[in-house]
Amino acid sequence: MHNTKIFRTSFVRIYPLYVQKAEKKKRTKDEVDRIIFWLTGYDNKTLLQQIEKNVDFEVFFSEAPQINPNVSKINGIVCGVRVEEMEDKLMQKIRYLDKLIDELAKGKTMEKILRQ
Repeated sequence: MHNTKIFRTSFVRIYPLYVQKAEKKKRTKDEVDRIIFWLTGYDNKTLLQQIEKNVDFEVFFSEAPQINPNVSKINGIVCGVRVEEMEDKLMQKIRYLDKLIDELAKGKTMEKILRQ
């Protein structure tokens, strides 16, 4: 599966959509950021740097300080595909983020979302 269109999509283009999805369900931007920090190892400063550099998803994940070792606990279906069975590792990371934002919008607690 080679889906270069999403890989080349600017993270800054999708990030506000994550925030908007959360806020529609009475969740916050801070919670979206906390999910991103947990998943990627970015912090507020480094996330802002990535946004300012207007990086695409491929660069965003390749420059992530550390993908959380608990990502293996993320499972379920996103866009009709089980995230834990995806072969393309970059697509899997993108879908992990989608799945976590979906869980936030569905009202799950941060402890459950962050697999604590």
